[in-house]
Amino acid sequence: MGTDGQDMDGYFTDVAERDWQTTDEGTVRLALVGLGRFTRSEVLPAVRNADLCEVTALVSGSPETASAVAREYGVDVTLDYDAFEDGERSDAFDAVYVGGPNGLHLDYTRTAARLGKHVVCEKPMEVSADRAREMVELCDDAGVTLVVAYRPQVEPTMRRVRELVRDGAVGDPVQIHAWFTGHILDQNADADQWRLDPDLAGGGALMDVGVYPLNASRFLLDADPVAVQATTHAPDAAFEGVDEHVAFLLTFPGGATASCTASYDAQQDDRLRLVGTEGQVQVNPAFDAGVTPTVTLERGEETVEYTGPFVNETTEEFDYFAHCVLTGTEPEPDGRDGLADVEVVEAVYESAETGRRVDL
Repeated sequence: MGTDGQDMDGYFTDVAERDWQTTDEGTVRLALVGLGRFTRSEVLPAVRNADLCEVTALVSGSPETASAVAREYGVDVTLDYDAFEDGERSDAFDAVYVGGPNGLHLDYTRTAARLGKHVVCEKPMEVSADRAREMVELCDDAGVTLVVAYRPQVEPTMRRVRELVRDGAVGDPVQIHAWFTGHILDQNADADQWRLDPDLAGGGALMDVGVYPLNASRFLLDADPVAVQATTHAPDAAFEGVDEHVAFLLTFPGGATASCTASYDAQQDDRLRLVGTEGQVQVNPAFDAGVTPTVTLERGEETVEYTGPFVNETTEEFDYFAHCVLTGTEPEPDGRDGLADVEVVEAVYESAETGRRVDL
């Protein structure tokens, strides 16, 4: 039985899709800045199926790519980066999706804020906390919405897991174990190699996939860590200048910890397990947008497993962003949430370099 006497199966009888939605009216027009692999393969198909937003402009340094994508998706406006910076055809869009290299997010956000356009920014926000902080300040000063694209936060199953933790279904949280690994060079042999450039990426596995277990730990515990201890390793020369593997331990107020790992060169896997004083809950997979997660909740000798319907997390995050714009709702995750992650990332790298615990 649960903490309130209900059968554990009842924890998953009413997992709600879009528990954040209060309106289905209105459309936010998007300009996509950068037409890299992820934007073409994930963002454009996802937004095409969205309810509250649509792509009306494309910004790219490649006229050929922009023209081809525009024809495929029926987009009328294509701009190069100079035209975007100059504000040409800014009447054609209400908001900007900032993708591409992490080290350019501030530049594109600065332009969007100056034009009075809302921003949904890919994670991580930037390569440093100072640059991420400036993004928050720019959007605040311009009065525009800033959302960081942590798609698991709008996935119904992950949101229910947070409710379970908040409601004490596993007792007091004690430990989180979370990881995200894969083979980046197998997946992107000839594309997105800016991810291996420390100036553009700001780091390696931690900046790309490690921020998922980091953000999920903060999301589920509804708290920021107070200390971090970490190590990084890059034995393969292909990853020179960035972390190939990373492991970090976060300590939260009250003593709960999150042990997180990430790798650019390991078996594909991503899971999260939260252990409490009265039970534990596991999400598998935790961060792979293409697979429906299964939640396993254990309490004493009882176990219940739940797998919900598939939800396109990328579509959800864009409709959530549009909903916040249309309703004036304060978003979660907002820019400050993204900034908090970058601050922790800097502490992870400092700890790995010095070999010491870093207090936050």
